[in-house]
Amino acid sequence: MDPRKVANAGDARAIVAERGLSHVKVGAFDIDGILRGKYMSRAKFESALENGFGFCDVVLGWDSKDQLYDNVKYTGWHTGYPDVSVRVLPESCRALPWEDPMLFFLGEFSGAGERICPRGLLRRVLERGRKLGFEPDAGFEYEFFVFAETPDSVRDKGYRSLRPIAPDSFGYSVIRNSVWSDFYRELFDTCERMDLPIESLHEETGPGVIEAAIAVDRGLAAADKAALFKTFSKVVAQRRGLMATFMAKWSKDWPGQSGHIHISLKDASGKPVFHDPSKPHSMSDTQRWFVGGQQKLMPELLAMVAPTINSYRRLIPGFWAPTDSAWSVDNRTTSLRVIPGSPKSQRVEYRIAAADANPYVILSAALASGFWGIENRAEPEPMVVGNAYEKRFPEYLALSRTLWDAAQRLKASKMARDWFGDEFVEHYAATREWEEREFRRHISDWELARYFEII
Repeated sequence: MDPRKVANAGDARAIVAERGLSHVKVGAFDIDGILRGKYMSRAKFESALENGFGFCDVVLGWDSKDQLYDNVKYTGWHTGYPDVSVRVLPESCRALPWEDPMLFFLGEFSGAGERICPRGLLRRVLERGRKLGFEPDAGFEYEFFVFAETPDSVRDKGYRSLRPIAPDSFGYSVIRNSVWSDFYRELFDTCERMDLPIESLHEETGPGVIEAAIAVDRGLAAADKAALFKTFSKVVAQRRGLMATFMAKWSKDWPGQSGHIHISLKDASGKPVFHDPSKPHSMSDTQRWFVGGQQKLMPELLAMVAPTINSYRRLIPGFWAPTDSAWSVDNRTTSLRVIPGSPKSQRVEYRIAAADANPYVILSAALASGFWGIENRAEPEPMVVGNAYEKRFPEYLALSRTLWDAAQRLKASKMARDWFGDEFVEHYAATREWEEREFRRHISDWELARYFEII
């Protein structure tokens, strides 16, 4: 049986038996978009297909470095870190090429963890959008740097003087992608076998930076593919003695790394709703209101879009990343880029997105704000013409410059609480506040070099 043909618990049991597996691999994505998982025996897996399984809820109560949050209500020492229930998603079954015949299954937090589960969040946003009569398609594209380093070597070097797989800038280089064709081919093959098809892959501008566009899919499947791509592209690299990073900005000398999302909507019959040839730029009223909602609410939802301290290193003028909530038509200096085309290809590119964001969380923000815009017939501001970095925008379109400020705006957002729920907003904002507080406890090299002797 083809793993991607598995549709229900019966199919899952059948393919595990067919392959003679004693164990399978299962995992779920945490708040930061990190895949947490384990091997599970066949007997336990078959039971979990019906009843779910318990996973220590610390995976929703610690950060990307396994440090325990001290400011969240959901879990902590005050609850004793009990198990959280996880439901297995049979339809997520995928082969793991380097562990053949091993299978992998995604899970989704349920029970007490349902309200703060990133994948569950997106599922609820999609369900609400469906009630409005819309079904989104989305395609993620990621920039990521690849280094001739290992997890040990980067630590030995203190993350300094790292060696990218290629020097200097050489965007769209055929030389480089030919020299590294073995790596490219393995990445293609792995993603194809795992149903994460790559539509295009090329060298970007910067040493060792690559851009991958993942083929478009329906909302939840698109986010699954994006999250799995980020995880397993790192696996492919590390198995070759390389390292890939999706940090928003790893060096002050090079552009940041984006995770742009292309979004379009269909109605319940499957008809695209963004295209109207009688309107300027073929933008239907629906698309205009969708963009209006995204623009208006971006400052409130930025913590979901730019989730790390490092995210804000990218949001500076002149580095291919937006600094205000602005839109335009086919203009890469704005945070929202409307791309005119045929009924099938008319879409909006959510360019504010960085590579470090959790795909489920950021797509939830991008879609919910757009759906809100349609509901409220939100008119966007006049579109930008020319270089957005040179324009002056109203204060209400300014994006927060720090993660702390972004978290405060999220907590104060009535729209966020309505669409995402109080529990998610409180928990997520608290995790971002924790991230900021952890950052402030550390002394940077810049501070030492600037102040140690002279002040």
